[in-house]
Amino acid sequence: MPDEVPTILTGRLRRRDWVRVTRGAHRPCDVDDEFVADLHAWTAVLPTGSVFTHLTAARVWGWWLPPLPEDAPVFAATVVGRTASTRPGVVVTRHKTQLAHADREGLRVARPAEVLLACARDVGVIDLVVMVTSAVRNGDCTVEDLSSVAASSRRGSRRLREAISLMEVRCESAWEVVLRLFHVSCEIDVEAQHEVIADDGQFVARGDLWLVGTRTLHEYDGSDHLRKRQQRKDLKRSTRLGHSEWIRRGYTSQDVISQAIVILRDADESLGREHRAERVRAWHRLLRESLFTPAGTEIFRRRLGLTVPSAELGA
Repeated sequence: MPDEVPTILTGRLRRRDWVRVTRGAHRPCDVDDEFVADLHAWTAVLPTGSVFTHLTAARVWGWWLPPLPEDAPVFAATVVGRTASTRPGVVVTRHKTQLAHADREGLRVARPAEVLLACARDVGVIDLVVMVTSAVRNGDCTVEDLSSVAASSRRGSRRLREAISLMEVRCESAWEVVLRLFHVSCEIDVEAQHEVIADDGQFVARGDLWLVGTRTLHEYDGSDHLRKRQQRKDLKRSTRLGHSEWIRRGYTSQDVISQAIVILRDADESLGREHRAERVRAWHRLLRESLFTPAGTEIFRRRLGLTVPSAELGA
């Protein structure tokens, strides 16, 4: 059964049960998904045949995303020659030909590989790897699809190629992807979703990241680990690992972003190698361009001109 398209009203409207999305486009207050309803309203005022792309489309596809600024614009694409929108809150790129698209939630949305290439123009490597991993895990595109688009000389293709090379589809959450990228940037060989097997052949646990050559697991501890039921499961799991002489270390998002040197020191200890703090510099360089940090968010905002009224950007 096709998705139900919300009713959209255009023109001037003053009613309490309707929300103004942009000049001349309104949607009902009571909707299941405000984001999707807003996009349907945008469709009514964008150039005919426009396709949603970039971070807007990534969100519609349902991929893992980096933290987005509240004033992130709607991204759409049209063809050269179409009347362009200069409305605040939207960025419209022009292309020589119509982008291939799919129908999602009743919306015209660019195909995944094209969406990720568009994102690669404006987000950091960490952000892009998170999205690429999610898109492939979801089965929305293949590595071959991405490699074909990335093989071009189009803007963003180099960063997309880098993201493909760093992707590990066995990671099971956005923060696991980020934690793994930290280890890779610090020259720490890790294996995602490693199964720990006891000497008697019994399954012990499956860990987020195994420090290859050690008996150590590094894992991401999200907010779900604070629940009492989960804490009991974690305790039993840690006991099993301890009996098998494995070390399990858990890290939070704050650790990964602000205390990465601590994770590096822990890894160096497990690997039996000299602790060299300068190894973390590569990670800090990646973070500075990432939406996971205020610095990267500001770079993104400046790139899109969000410190001034939004303007349409050419492709």
